[in-house]
Parts: sequence; structure tokens; C-alpha cells
Amino acid sequence: PVLDTEDAWVSVEGPVSIVELALEQKRIHYPLVEHQFVLCTVLYAIMRFSLKSVKPLSLFDSKGKNAFFKDLTSIQLLPSGDMDPNVLSIRQQFLLKVVSAAVQTLCSSQKDKEVSEEELFPFEKGKNWPTLAADLAQYLQISEDLVRRHYVCELYSYGMDHLGEE
Repeated sequence: PVLDTEDAWVSVEGPVSIVELALEQKRIHYPLVEHQFVLCTVLYAIMRFSLKSVKPLSLFDSKGKNAFFKDLTSIQLLPSGDMDPNVLSIRQQFLLKVVSAAVQTLCSSQKDKEVSEEELFPFEKGKNWPTLAADLAQYLQISEDLVRRHYVCELYSYGMDHLGEE
């Protein structure tokens, strides 16, 4: 990008501006950042719903695990379209656990105290965990429809038929 400066600033001496420092930084490898985002979301879901039997790194193959420990500016080999069926099965089980835990948490608190979703998740306004799980399914190469069907089944099983119909 071209940085236009006024004539008065050209002769100024001092430390390098933050804009110039930012432009000198190496470009990041965006797919690697997305990969890190998936891990952060998985860890947050495990923490939020106290999923005890989940091992987060088991959701990734060897290439995916190695990519977590590399510099974000480096070009890394990320998992390709061909995945081990065992890893896909573990990913699917994880996403279904997240959806089940989210529906269980929401329904049990609403039945007990008639609490709204915003009051139940005060720091997560606007965060719909089942929708987030469906979005995460794209990154983890799992069918979104499978996650959505499980969500509807969970809503019906907890007596939230009006939400299940939607």
C-alpha cells in the first residue's frame, strides 16, 4: 500500500511508526490461522460444557498436530481431503457431544429457573452452540446435516418441540 504523508512529517525523527512496522511484518498463512481457530473453538467447547472424555488432539491427524507448533507465517502441510475414518468418527462423536451438551444445558436451566439463553451464557451473547458446531463441521469434514439432525432430535427429546420444528 502507498502511504501518503504530509510534508511536515517527512523531516520528523524518532522511532518507526506502527504502520511501517506493520507493513514490514511477514504475511501470515491464513489456512494455518483457521486451523488454530478450530483448535481454540474445540478447547473452548470442551471447557464450556465440561466434556471430560475428549482428547482435543485426537481430532486431528499427524499433519494437523504438527501444524499447531509452527510459525503462523510458515507454509505448512495441512490435512488434505482424504482423512482416516477413525479420526472422522472421533470428530463426529465430538460434535454430537457438543450439541447434546448445549441442548441439555439450555433446557435444564430453562426448566429449572425459566432463565433466558442470554442469562445462562452471559459472556456468549449471540453464540448459538449448535450452529457453531455445524459451522465447525465444515472445517472438520463432517456433514453439517448430520449435526443439524442430531440437534433437532435433541430438542425433541428434551420437549422443546417448538424449537425442533423451526
